[in-house]
Amino acid sequence: MRRPGQRAIAVATTLSLLLLLIHPALAADPEIDRLIRGPAGKDWVTNGGNLTNQRYSTLKQIDTTNVAQLKGAWMTRLKGSGAGGKYSFEASPLVKDGLMYVVTGNDDVFALNAKTGAIIWEYWSGIDQKISTVCCGWVNRGLAMGEGLLFSGQLDANFVALDMKTGEVKWKTPLEKWENGYTITSAPLYYDGIVYSGISGGEFGVRGRLTALDAKTGAILWRSYTLPGPGERGSETWPPGTDHSMRGGATIWNTPALDPDLGLIYFVTGNCGPDYDGSMREGDNLFCASMMALKAKTGEYVWHFQQVHHDIWDYDAASPVVLFDTVINGQPRKGIAEAGRTGWVYILDRTNGTPLIGIDEKPVPQDPRQKTAKTQPIPRGDATVPQCAELLPGYEKAGCIFDTFWETPVLMQPSGIGGTNWSPVPYSPDTGYFYVPGTVRTSAFTRFGDKYVQGLRYTGGSQSAPIGSPMYGTFTAIDGTTNKIAWQHKTPYRVGGGGGSSVTAGGLVFRGEPDGNFLALDAKTGKELWRFQTGFGADAPPVFYEVDGEQYVAVATGGNQLQGSAYGDAVWAFSLKGQFGPLWPPPAPQTVAGPTGPIVAGADAVKAGANNVEYSFAPARIRIKTGTTVTFTNVGDLPHSATSMDRGKWDTGVLLKGQSKAITFAQPGNFYYICLPHPWQYGQVIVE
Repeated sequence: MRRPGQRAIAVATTLSLLLLLIHPALAADPEIDRLIRGPAGKDWVTNGGNLTNQRYSTLKQIDTTNVAQLKGAWMTRLKGSGAGGKYSFEASPLVKDGLMYVVTGNDDVFALNAKTGAIIWEYWSGIDQKISTVCCGWVNRGLAMGEGLLFSGQLDANFVALDMKTGEVKWKTPLEKWENGYTITSAPLYYDGIVYSGISGGEFGVRGRLTALDAKTGAILWRSYTLPGPGERGSETWPPGTDHSMRGGATIWNTPALDPDLGLIYFVTGNCGPDYDGSMREGDNLFCASMMALKAKTGEYVWHFQQVHHDIWDYDAASPVVLFDTVINGQPRKGIAEAGRTGWVYILDRTNGTPLIGIDEKPVPQDPRQKTAKTQPIPRGDATVPQCAELLPGYEKAGCIFDTFWETPVLMQPSGIGGTNWSPVPYSPDTGYFYVPGTVRTSAFTRFGDKYVQGLRYTGGSQSAPIGSPMYGTFTAIDGTTNKIAWQHKTPYRVGGGGGSSVTAGGLVFRGEPDGNFLALDAKTGKELWRFQTGFGADAPPVFYEVDGEQYVAVATGGNQLQGSAYGDAVWAFSLKGQFGPLWPPPAPQTVAGPTGPIVAGADAVKAGANNVEYSFAPARIRIKTGTTVTFTNVGDLPHSATSMDRGKWDTGVLLKGQSKAITFAQPGNFYYICLPHPWQYGQVIVE
């Protein structure tokens, strides 16, 4: 029988709940919450434009009839911040009330006058330049704002809040230690007093997670791990009695999306670890390469959909999820989509994680040594990039997506650096299309095994593009109701590795190219309507805003090291009243895999990371006499190796900063090599 005191407590609790329903608690920043619940308009206050990550703006002063008149309104250089070969400039600026905020690859933040480009204040991160656990370039993909603060994750795994008016640090919270393999590269998300951040490090044997912090204080409210501990949901998909899941990757490269009506937050996860060696981690390996939904207030699991079971191809999901409302078979549906490295767009019901458009489990090739999954989920519709490789000289086998490999290299497409990587994908409610950038690049996959050591790379194999193989891209409009191609462009350069695009109610899609060109396309037909040479690699997603009744388009231009585009530190803004013309084009990125530059005769010393270009050998091509000893020295900030494309021939091993290794070339021949931790870094030794 209930006692009087218990009854009083129950009544009081019921009354409290009723009062909360009648008078809901005030949001910590009601203005920002209101702005990001609707489509972007005058301001652009969160990385994806709003909570859906649609990157869609209602501004339409600039449209298909007048976009050809666009010129530069201003261009501002950010004092050399992040200008170098180890950096990428991929952040979307944020704009509110005539002020722009942008972060560089060195985690430095600048506030600019959005009308003139004048610098208002600057924050210099001072991060340790010796950070050695960066996977794929020094990059920060953007900021969040709320409660008068700017929020930024840093490569040293610290999370900081800055005063929007002054740039002063208000709080700093360590989410992890970079020495343990963790970094932060994704743009965070702010909503209703909470700021959410993913974490990177999938190539270093880490345990992925989403962290929720109190926006006012920086206190950690909760962590939701993307890899299960013993006995937790998903642990049955890892080998029993092992701790492999504790270092299995599944990191979060991307900005989450949030549906306030459902109370859910959504994101996708990265590859399993070790990347290319599945021999010791039998099972589907949840929650690697998955789309996930959690309760936004508590981090409690709601649903997941795994795009790739038991991933051994580095097919992690890195592009941000997109929320959208649509009509399927005459019924209104709440959708979520994500463009994968597999080349497919995965379209689900965001209320429960089931496919909106069919996804079928189909048998795939098997290799018992790799403990491969028997089936893989195959979306109905069209792939945006080729999914089979062509056989090339020097290789025994060319396969298609989900083919297998062991210690003999196998050519496959898409590569793990193919399809859609970090690039965001916008959605237009006007056309119903997703705009998907893609990379076309063949990789030679091989497994060799790794021993786990905390803080060191733990990939278990490698993938490198064969010397002389072509590398290019695609830009595709995918119909959100059919998952089929509406139109597609073949691009001369890879565009899936960080650029992305944004779309407007003016019927336009804006996107950049690694060769420095910034383009406007007709969102319905794909027709190119405008092109402008920015002078630097244009590899960041653009944004739209309005000041004093004038619409602007802004883009950060500073290159992308993974794509080899020209680095810099510039932000461009364009308007119909602009007066500035284009700059001279920068050096174009590679379209064929392999080392570049002149052949240097007689050189007996090669430096990795020289001349402020982290991912390079200098000289990259040398000619020597038989019997010459060549000394390879790492002068960069990150670990590098010089590893023969045929790993059995010669290998310096991984060299830390300042270390050297001498190799004697006793036989004549033409020897190509790569940096094993960064297999897009090539060199050549010609021995006569």
